[in-house]
Amino acid sequence: MIRLEFCGAVGEVTGSGCLVHAPAATVLVDFGVFQGGADARERSASLGPVRADRLDAVVLTHAHIDHCGRLPLLAAAGYAGPVFATPATLDLAALLLADLGRIQEADLARENRRRRSAGLPPLQALFGAADVERVRDCGRALPYGQARRIAPGITARLTEAGHILGSASVELAVEEGGTRRVLVFSGDIGPCGAPILRDPVPPAAADLVVMESTYGARDRPPQAGTVARFREILAEAVRSHARIVIPAFAVGRTQLLLFYIAEAIREGAIPPLPVFLDSPMATAATLAYARHQELYDEELGGLVRTGQIRHDLQSLRVVESVEESRSLNDRRGACVIISAAGMCEAGRVVHHLRHTLWRENAHVILPGYMAPGTLGRALADGAPQVDIFGEPVVVRATVHHLSGFSAHAGQGELLDWLDGVAPQGPRLVLTHGDDEARTVLRERIHERHGILAECPGPGSVVTLP
Repeated sequence: MIRLEFCGAVGEVTGSGCLVHAPAATVLVDFGVFQGGADARERSASLGPVRADRLDAVVLTHAHIDHCGRLPLLAAAGYAGPVFATPATLDLAALLLADLGRIQEADLARENRRRRSAGLPPLQALFGAADVERVRDCGRALPYGQARRIAPGITARLTEAGHILGSASVELAVEEGGTRRVLVFSGDIGPCGAPILRDPVPPAAADLVVMESTYGARDRPPQAGTVARFREILAEAVRSHARIVIPAFAVGRTQLLLFYIAEAIREGAIPPLPVFLDSPMATAATLAYARHQELYDEELGGLVRTGQIRHDLQSLRVVESVEESRSLNDRRGACVIISAAGMCEAGRVVHHLRHTLWRENAHVILPGYMAPGTLGRALADGAPQVDIFGEPVVVRATVHHLSGFSAHAGQGELLDWLDGVAPQGPRLVLTHGDDEARTVLRERIHERHGILAECPGPGSVVTLP
């Protein structure tokens, strides 16, 4: 019997993790932090059902921290086994985990100052730099399409997911006594036809599929319309000498936005304007993208080979120091500031929002999904005032929510991804989606394929005899 025990991302979109208890081994697929909500830190500090001493291997679908951010906790608990992922994911995860540690340290220092003045005991760090290093040492590269035995009786194979560089769907083949069962974990599925990355590869065979459902309730706006609106906002900022602040995930979204800004300049839709990349993590991630050009789609590969991208982004300025970052708050004139984190929960972008939201001649672009409970979600929902660092900030800037930039597939693309394997009638489990999104997608799948998907809750266990 195979048991699947979910450690997060059930009825929500963060904290991804699933324990696979096979007859001869236990494997963990992803182990991410929770984001949004008052209890996110407490939940992220817990290993849940995961026992470091009973775990044989970890497999990562991709490097976003809601999929890998709890791995240092696992290392701190004594896990020293392998962590399998694509080479690009290992590179990016090392960067993101180190950055998460730095953000945690800064946020903790600020919170403990507040607690000290209130007479409360200090909070402890969730993990340290040594734990991040231990995770890095555990990394084992597993290229796309290569089947490898990762634990007794379990073979893993990764396929392109099209979400961020190196992202993968995971196929686990579990064998015992001459019986072979195939489990597929979709990871985060990307849209088809997006620039930079190749399209996701659907599964061909499976006995059980664990599938994400972030946009299960709706299709994403057409990409062409989203890009056109983005160009209009850029052009308006140039005309009115306004700043644009874009909270963007350091990995994936930042590189996509830079691509579209370069394209707009190249095609004459906007004149060259200052673009500030104010995120050490995003800068490092962009360099990592440059090291893995073998994963680019055909369009970007051609632009890189000819040097066109570098020419288009001559006005790009990388902000290194905190002092230089602060100086942007007093800058006048049209400019674009791209900074992490994507849901406005941490990092330098929170400071930029604090100094921008109250301005009437300013724009904030939210380029993707915003989880409930986050500052980004409050802005997307039209909040007239938000709290930043415990202080109220009125929202006078124009806020644009361009969800068409999301790196997640829409409902139709999710259904298409499932089409190839659905005729086999696999057992289907929906995760990584709000309850509404999962419910709607479940209905659409039943209408299309006659499969009734399961929607587990926290602590749920799914068994496969």
